[in-house]
Amino acid sequence: MPSNDQTLVIRVRALRTQFGSQVVHDGLDLEVRRGEVLGIVGGSGTGKSVLLRTIIGLNTPTGGSIEVFGQDVATANAAERRAIETRWGVLFQDGALFSSLTVAQNIQVPLIEHTGLSTQIIDEITAIKIGMVGLPRDAAGKYPSELSGGMRKRAGLARALALDPEIVFLDEPTAGLDPIGAAAFDDLIGNLQRTLGLTVFMVTHDLDSLGAICDRIAVLAEKHVLVVGPMDEMLRYNHPWVHDYFHGPRARAAQTT
Repeated sequence: MPSNDQTLVIRVRALRTQFGSQVVHDGLDLEVRRGEVLGIVGGSGTGKSVLLRTIIGLNTPTGGSIEVFGQDVATANAAERRAIETRWGVLFQDGALFSSLTVAQNIQVPLIEHTGLSTQIIDEITAIKIGMVGLPRDAAGKYPSELSGGMRKRAGLARALALDPEIVFLDEPTAGLDPIGAAAFDDLIGNLQRTLGLTVFMVTHDLDSLGAICDRIAVLAEKHVLVVGPMDEMLRYNHPWVHDYFHGPRARAAQTT
């Protein structure tokens, strides 16, 4: 039954995902509130990216339910599903851009697919999105192979924002970036979230990102969400992995910078 709680944009209940005999999630529950930045963390193999991909429909769960905007995505018909997908944007690792298309053409893919806008208006929207993510104007005509890793991520983010989504899914957005580039990308995400009122679902291992822009953090362990809460709750939570992650050497380094 669809949720009537307007403060929630995503509700995952008793989710089970598996690949063959490997069970990744079992009985996973998670709620994402409208307008928050939620960071998803967990050890290697806990299924952080699998969870993201399952919510957006790239993996099919073997049990449980996923509601987005109050709509059960498993029971949505094709038109309902298409309508939901226009309300979110996704940034995969390294941008996942089409290598044969320019930055501008990549950004225009969802606009051409989901809107009947004229070429002139699509070009104007593309230019706005390029500026919005801090790319220089001449990046529009470049191919992904001509961009740095940080610029590819920004181009991927511009494509994710093309349809003015309400939710943005980010998969390891700062992976591969140097500390200065990662901090700049965190600032960009934080500024866009505040300016546009976005809900951000961010898979990350970056402690600096968690501290800088996340309102809450969800820890995946033992095939489910172990704990959800703000950073101060993570620091107090009594679990070996959580304690080691948030109190280990890298955590102390992040807290002193």
